[in-house]
Amino acid sequence: MRIIIAGFGGQGVVLTGNLIARAALKENKNVTGMVAYGAEMRGGTAFAAVIVSDDEIACPFVEIPDAAIVLNQPSLDKFEPDVAAGGLLLVNTSLVKRGPKREDIDRIFVPATEIAQNLGQMKVANLAALGAFVRHTALVKEESVRQAVKDLFSEKNPALTAVNLAAFEAGLEESRFRKAACSASKKP
Repeated sequence: MRIIIAGFGGQGVVLTGNLIARAALKENKNVTGMVAYGAEMRGGTAFAAVIVSDDEIACPFVEIPDAAIVLNQPSLDKFEPDVAAGGLLLVNTSLVKRGPKREDIDRIFVPATEIAQNLGQMKVANLAALGAFVRHTALVKEESVRQAVKDLFSEKNPALTAVNLAAFEAGLEESRFRKAACSASKKP
């Protein structure tokens, strides 16, 4: 799967890509990734591209993503047109005011920033989005992501492990709720 994660610098875009890659490696999958920043890191536009595959990865570039996780409006505007038909677009509804225009892709709506605010730590919105993404795609196992969070934050800042895991769990739960709500609305 070819994935783009995009948002403002400081929203944890690169961290999200890193966690997907670490989780995939734990499952012996092949992974490659790249990052790009706008003119300014914090507050500017940033995106990470990650490819996860059971097969060898010939090219690390993601021109047509199978999935995009967009954390703000400029990222939706920029990356929505690039998602492959039949692909997935996960939208942080807390910071995106216009919904996706395309009907040929699967769409997940998660109030990731609101979830982070409820946890008292704005910087974990990316983990809420990641939880919803993992629940919906099953690209990697939930436990692999939990372990990747523990591994990464026990090295960097152990105090952040719990809140990052709480945001991930909240995203998993929100995705379950949204999925159930969508299924219910399709009934005649």
